[in-house]
Amino acid sequence: MFAEYAPFTTKYFYHILVIVVSFILFKKFFERPSAKGTAQSGTYAFTASDESTDPSEKMDKTSCEVEPALSRDLKHIPYHYVRKSEKELLAHASEFYRIVAARRTLRFFSTDPVPREVIREIIRAAGTAPSGAHTEPWTFVAISNPTAKLKIRKIVEQEEEINYKKRMGIKWTTDLSPLRTNWIKEYLTTVPYLILVFKQIYSTLPNGQKKIHYYHEMSVSIACGILITAIQYAGLVTLTSTPMNCGPAIRSLLGRPANEKLVLLLPVGYPAKDATIPDLQRKDLSEILVEID
Repeated sequence: MFAEYAPFTTKYFYHILVIVVSFILFKKFFERPSAKGTAQSGTYAFTASDESTDPSEKMDKTSCEVEPALSRDLKHIPYHYVRKSEKELLAHASEFYRIVAARRTLRFFSTDPVPREVIREIIRAAGTAPSGAHTEPWTFVAISNPTAKLKIRKIVEQEEEINYKKRMGIKWTTDLSPLRTNWIKEYLTTVPYLILVFKQIYSTLPNGQKKIHYYHEMSVSIACGILITAIQYAGLVTLTSTPMNCGPAIRSLLGRPANEKLVLLLPVGYPAKDATIPDLQRKDLSEILVEID
């Protein structure tokens, strides 16, 4: 029987080979996982094909808690609200815009000290951010110690030099060139305070089980936005710094646990008298707003 199909097979061998290989690749990369990837427990609602971008949502059965992290009999209380007039609403909204519109990224800071209580109140404000399942997955480290700031600067500058010379590439460094940035970060030791924001991937419950921190990335990002706004509202200035590849070394230096990852490093203080900023223009409202009435 094979002999009857041999001419056909020989003639179209490469076509058949392409079809077979294409089928195998399709099965490997595009076929959805089977139902076996779904846990049987009624308390576990995630599958291997879950499209959530938050890794905390893709938990396994061993880390799933039978009891909720919050108390089952959590009390719910009335929300007290005083409604403002439309005129007051607009006045408040306009005043807030005026304050935040004056915010600029500074790289030149004064050495003048900032009261500790101001920094604490700013961080207290950031801690009011909403978070997934009220996990509050953030740690704020405020550093005024000169030795600690110097050590952080050395870590950052060492990694940033590699970033600028090797990791970032020509396009990235070219885009940054009008801003006149480089790997030298004098402000890290000049500024009176450094605030480092860590995201907590998870925490540990009193019974030793892991407490899942849902959407920790998004929750901490919102907290950072409030933090930066609070700094501006208080009358101080800052720089949003995300030093690439510095997280592990800084976490080790500060003695932070393995479940915490560095997200943001903010120098906080007053601007230097001779501080300059790039003359940047923000997008107009019409470019960022879509209204559907």
